[in-house]
Amino acid sequence: MVQPTVGMSGNGRRLRRKIQATGWTFAAPGLALLLIVVAVPLVLAIVLAFSSYTFLHTNVLPFTGLANVKENVQDPYFWHSLWLTVGYSAVTVTGEVLLGMGIALLLNQDLRFKGIYYAILTIPMAMSPVSVALIWHMLLQPNLGIVNHVLGTLGLPEPDWLGSTTLAFWSVVLVDIWQQVSFVVLILTAGLSALPTEPYEAAAIDGASIAQRLYYLTLPLIRPVAAVAVIIQLINEFRAYDLFYVLTKGGPGIATDVLSYFVYRKAFLGLNINEASAASFGLLIVVLLLTIAFYALISRRAH
Repeated sequence: MVQPTVGMSGNGRRLRRKIQATGWTFAAPGLALLLIVVAVPLVLAIVLAFSSYTFLHTNVLPFTGLANVKENVQDPYFWHSLWLTVGYSAVTVTGEVLLGMGIALLLNQDLRFKGIYYAILTIPMAMSPVSVALIWHMLLQPNLGIVNHVLGTLGLPEPDWLGSTTLAFWSVVLVDIWQQVSFVVLILTAGLSALPTEPYEAAAIDGASIAQRLYYLTLPLIRPVAAVAVIIQLINEFRAYDLFYVLTKGGPGIATDVLSYFVYRKAFLGLNINEASAASFGLLIVVLLLTIAFYALISRRAH
């Protein structure tokens, strides 16, 4: 009885190795493409971050150690861009989650034509940020834009939405929320539809009001899903670049000079690609920390 068991075990191991080899064979093209697209530029960026390479001095050597990092740390514009990015991410994510929760609660009701509402909501999410920025750039144009035309017709002030140091930041925030809230709505709606019905039935029997059910049942139960949406959107907002490039180009002045645009200016306007690479690692570290938090949250919920 021992020999057949050993034989079956050996066959099982060989079959498992064959399955693994087949899997690696199918995954190899995708992994190779990922290596070329992600790993090679990342290694090059690391080399540039610690080198003396610029577009005017095209030699990697001599290596400068942490000199490029020091230059960024001593640059007040770097800290301005970093804190502006933090504030922008906090404001946009807060707005997206609050507005998204309200819309998701409405869509979770028994409504007619719900499919049409979902189709309308997915339109902004399906558009590229560049397309969204171009459309809103025309809408917010101070002289010919439809927004100021409507305001003027109503006898209201016609502000320079993207040319004012006060309004430019908030204009980009509103455009970002307009596009990204659809994603948050879809996540929260999926979470609401998966909530158990028994607690709500028991609360209704006990006479709990709609507000009490929302505060004591819906919000605690939906919190893990909302946390996932928050972390995903924080990662997206910290990497935001397209809207700023098309709408304001970091201006007016440095009013919308977020960290991603600061890196662009360092590299392609200041021609200091080494300092830009070092600054980009500050952004990378923040995004990695958010990704780790996202993974830890998912893993904890899985166990």
